[in-house]
Amino acid sequence: MEFVGTFWALIPPIVAIVLALITKETFSSLFVGIVVGAILLALQSGDLINIINYIILGQFGEGDDAVGVGFITAISDPWNAGIFVFLVMLGIIVALVNAAGGSVAFGRWAAAHIKSRVGAQLATFFLGVLIFIDDYFNCLTVGAVMRPVTDAEKISRAKLSYIIDATAAPICMIAPISSWAAAVSSTADGLDGISGIQLFIQAIPFNFYSLLTIVFVVAICIMGFDYGPMAKAEFEAYKNGVSGSLGNEEIVQKDNASLIDLLVPIITLIVCCVIGMLYVGGFWDPESGVAGDLSGAFGNTDASVGLPWGSLIAMVITFVYLLCRRVVSFKEATDSFVSGFKAMVPAMLILTFALTLKLATSALGADVFVHDALQGSAEGLYMMLPAIIFLVALGLAFATGTSWGTFGILIPIVVAVFDPTSQATLLTIGISACLAGAVCGDHISPISDTTVMASAGANVNHIEHVSTQIPYALTVAAISFVCFVIAGFVQNAIICLIIGIVLVIGALLVLSKTVGKKVNA
Repeated sequence: MEFVGTFWALIPPIVAIVLALITKETFSSLFVGIVVGAILLALQSGDLINIINYIILGQFGEGDDAVGVGFITAISDPWNAGIFVFLVMLGIIVALVNAAGGSVAFGRWAAAHIKSRVGAQLATFFLGVLIFIDDYFNCLTVGAVMRPVTDAEKISRAKLSYIIDATAAPICMIAPISSWAAAVSSTADGLDGISGIQLFIQAIPFNFYSLLTIVFVVAICIMGFDYGPMAKAEFEAYKNGVSGSLGNEEIVQKDNASLIDLLVPIITLIVCCVIGMLYVGGFWDPESGVAGDLSGAFGNTDASVGLPWGSLIAMVITFVYLLCRRVVSFKEATDSFVSGFKAMVPAMLILTFALTLKLATSALGADVFVHDALQGSAEGLYMMLPAIIFLVALGLAFATGTSWGTFGILIPIVVAVFDPTSQATLLTIGISACLAGAVCGDHISPISDTTVMASAGANVNHIEHVSTQIPYALTVAAISFVCFVIAGFVQNAIICLIIGIVLVIGALLVLSKTVGKKVNA
């Protein structure tokens, strides 16, 4: 029986996702998905003895077509290793700031200036919008800064993690200077003579999911209601004081700590990471071909090198700064290295499991199956193709947990479907649909690395974060689908966006009158 390049390729992630949503247990669900993938690979190769090999370390296929699978392959991948280093550095910086009392000092300042639940939620949103360089960086930084503020206003960690997630990938996907813009540009660059960064910028007005998510978050925060599992989480936080925190956070009170002890490390981290990404991208290298070109350097950078580079320097500066400020002793500072690493272990474990599952899905040829399905839908449904592309990208990103992998697979297909000369606008809409669907699927997938980072940033149970945000993300996804249907015929971004915004506000008004609940009602 043939498993590669068929619907069977999507079975391992589907099994993992369904189990995770049913059992509320992440690690075992992901492991079962990995085992299912290994069994399918072993059946395909006709060697059942290789199941353990496919789980731990091994290659599927032969010669140039061989692909690595297993935990060791996932961990040893340079990109993944770089992200792990970045997580550790970020965890240490957060631990240093907490040990110095910077987070508590910020909480005191916020309590004096942010007087409502709406204000705390909007402050989280705007901070997320400001940190648009990278989604991992966004999730963990915004979470670390805003946890004391949202806790003080009795906002659930589930709501915090949703706002973090909604201002991570969706914001990065419409920011021309970001690691996501770089990934899209590098994927599309050179296809039929197309400029990758130019195509990315042209696609922004048609990226309905990202743009409407911004409208949705602001509107639901101002309107002050929730629905679905989120309403229950908010009720528990507001009425019973149960925020949903995992409870492994240290609260350090220090009289000599001030707001600057949080701001200096965070600003240093942002500046160093931006410089790191520009440096790796060749901004200051005369031989790179992008010297002095800001967008070109971001398009040429490697976030898995630039972010660890910047965070390491920021960690050293923070360490020295806090010691010089005498708000932390040398022992407290060095102990933060251990506590910061330990705080990131759950996120790193989930990432390891999720990345291993992605390897199995890729080895089984999920991209081949999606390619054939999309090409088969092209005949007779030409104007509907943007909406179809959106759904295909959403489904693939949800099942595989990777938006980058999704648009890496689909962008060449979309370019091949539409003629860049005679159908330039439809091509732009098709690319936008691909990117929007990838972001949406990534947003709601339990095995998405960005979703894992949002959970880690808010320090909330991962499955609780996923289950509470799915109804919100799907609401925006449904409206985005309608917009892409209209866009295929109208081909005007402004008209479609106006319709989308009206639909978002209308949907929220209906939900507020039917299933919506206000915690302070």
